[in-house]
Amino acid sequence: MIKRAFDVALAGAGLVLSSPLWLLIPLAIKLEDGGPVFFPQQRVGLGGAVFDALKFRSMVPDAHRFGLIQASERDPRITRVGRLLRATAMDELPQLWNIFIGDMSFVGPRPLMPGEIEVRGDGELRALDAIPGYRERHSVRPGLTGLTQVYAPRDITRANKFRLDRLYLKRQGFCLDLKLIVLSFWITGRGQWEARGRKI
Repeated sequence: MIKRAFDVALAGAGLVLSSPLWLLIPLAIKLEDGGPVFFPQQRVGLGGAVFDALKFRSMVPDAHRFGLIQASERDPRITRVGRLLRATAMDELPQLWNIFIGDMSFVGPRPLMPGEIEVRGDGELRALDAIPGYRERHSVRPGLTGLTQVYAPRDITRANKFRLDRLYLKRQGFCLDLKLIVLSFWITGRGQWEARGRKI
């Protein structure tokens, strides 16, 4: 209950304080390619329930034609505005609403898409729900940030990311959550989310 109350208070404050960005970011997205501002996407949450996660669009409007493939650091689907948004995590701002209404938490495993796949180095496609640790992740609300988001490079395998998620589940607590939130703000301020996983 303490974590949920903290989430509501922090998300509410974040929505108010970030309100000027809710005018500037949509304008920048529209000026670049005229496409939609928001990118709602189904994600798997607490107990395996599916919810619509909101993001500012950072990819080309027809990016879905490439399938459910994780973005890479130099992904050609990412727009110029999108690169800035992703580096500073500003594309995630609409998820403050997801936290406020209870779909997500500030800290937890990153929410995944239903049916998402991993493309391995040898070109093999692997369903994420077949990777050990997938189901354990759904025992808590998914997070905007977390142990995996802060410390894991973008391109490591999902199996390794899930190991970090399980480590968080074993060690979770208010102090760890607060530390991860502070580190996340620091990474955001430095614009280094796309380079995460390096020593910080």
